[in-house]
Amino acid sequence: MNTENNPEEFYDKLKKRLEETASWPSEYLFKFIVPSAKEKIKAIEDIFDNTGAVIKTKESRNGNYTSISVNVRMKDPDAVITMYKEAAVVEGVISL
Repeated sequence: MNTENNPEEFYDKLKKRLEETASWPSEYLFKFIVPSAKEKIKAIEDIFDNTGAVIKTKESRNGNYTSISVNVRMKDPDAVITMYKEAAVVEGVISL
């Protein structure tokens, strides 16, 4: 997700798409790519602590990056956007 130019505009569009394509509460799959540093992976995992999320990680072939898939039940599009905003503060994170 490219949020660098105008993050609020991006999140507004995302919220609209989420409202149109799902009935809430709903299962949502977050995908992130982070540099393969334990503290960065843990920072993403900590965002979803105590949410009942199923988290899967997979290291890249060269070991430089780790993909993180998080499947969790979200109550509404605003909750999804809140999670994305929390993840955005992790240095080097790419949200897909």
